[in-house]
Amino acid sequence: MTTERMPIDMKVLMNHIYEYKKGVRQMVLFTMNKRYEQFATERLKHQDIPYVLQPAGCNTVNLYFGRRECLEAIRLIVTRPLNELTPEEDFILGAMLGYDICAQCERYCKRKGKPCDGNGQCRHCQQAQ
Repeated sequence: MTTERMPIDMKVLMNHIYEYKKGVRQMVLFTMNKRYEQFATERLKHQDIPYVLQPAGCNTVNLYFGRRECLEAIRLIVTRPLNELTPEEDFILGAMLGYDICAQCERYCKRKGKPCDGNGQCRHCQQAQ
C-alpha cells in the first residue's frame, strides 16, 4: 500500500503512529474496518509498538496502541463494548487517551445523572477545583 493510494483511514492511522512516536500521545484508540487490520498490525509490529485489538462492530475493530503500561490497564478496564462501560471506566479511558479533562468531567457528571448547567460548566467539577 503506497501513500499515494493509501485510504484516508490508513493516513489517519499513520498520523497517529507519528504522533505517538514523537511523544504527543501516550496511547491511541483507532477504530477501523477489519480489512485494514493486517496492514495496521504489521506496521505497528515493524515499528515495535505494542497494541491491543478488540472487536468493535460487525466489520470494525478497535486498535489501541501505545505504552505497555497503558495497554495493560486497557486489558483490565475495557472488557466489553465501549458503549457498555461504566461512567467511571469511560472517564478513565478518556483521560488515558488524553481527551480534554473538563469535557470528560462534564461527560461523567451527565452519565451519573448530574448534568452540567446551561453555560457548559459543570457545577460539581467547579466545586472540586
